Amino acid sequence: MSRHVAIVTDSTAYLPPGLMERHGITSVPLTVVLGDQALEEGTEISTRSLAQALQKRRPVTTSRPSPEEFARTYREVADTGADGIVSLHLSAELSGTYDAAVLAAREAPVPVRVVDTGMVAMALGFCALSAAEAAEGDGTVDEAVTAAEKRAAGTSAHFYVDTLDYLRRGGRIGTAQALLGSALAVKPLLRLENGRIELLEKVRTASKAIARLEEIVVERAAGAEVDIAVHHLSAPERAAVLADRLRERVGGLAELHVSEVGAVIGAHTGPGLLGVVVSPR
Repeated sequence: MSRHVAIVTDSTAYLPPGLMERHGITSVPLTVVLGDQALEEGTEISTRSLAQALQKRRPVTTSRPSPEEFARTYREVADTGADGIVSLHLSAELSGTYDAAVLAAREAPVPVRVVDTGMVAMALGFCALSAAEAAEGDGTVDEAVTAAEKRAAGTSAHFYVDTLDYLRRGGRIGTAQALLGSALAVKPLLRLENGRIELLEKVRTASKAIARLEEIVVERAAGAEVDIAVHHLSAPERAAVLADRLRERVGGLAELHVSEVGAVIGAHTGPGLLGVVVSPR
């Protein structure tokens, strides 16, 4: 077996399967609890099922992977020949996933560095890709961690939701909670800031909010070579139109990914989500 540094992330990175396979990235699934059913994200629950449940106001919650699941993954990865593991996860402000990974890392058969990226969705995915690229060609654990942290420092995530109600129910709105009373009457734009979801602006209509989202992304991408991810939940037409606009307007665009978020993020944002990650290379 060839010795190498392996990259582990979680299912909220929403990396395209082809990229994960190409770079040998392993994902540990979070769980969506739909009524009395606990279902693994990405394998046992579709976003369509989730959206239908949310629209019917059925109870939907999410939970982190257990430390035992991480421990099993670390053993399996070590068995492939890895002599070190970098485990990159969504913001610890949003989930206990990082804490579960830290517990499991203590008993792993090879050294494991667990990193709280402060990110989520493809903001996390781009960090995992940078770590994997750094690890390829005999890169060290330190080099992979540095690459991921550098990518995270430059990456931004902004998103539009039809309502803040889902974020309020799940307790994920952070310090913007104080603004809920007025924000619920308009269309909110949010951002990921210091690992938390923060209310950025309140816009009167959905069309104006999405136009403003486009402007924010163009501003963030100016003067750099960037990768962009456009995410949505049950809004493929919105996502496609926005992606086309960004292809026209972002001069330094390297790659653009369009994808529907999985059930874990969808459970907290609700149908109609439109999000954009900008990640300078």
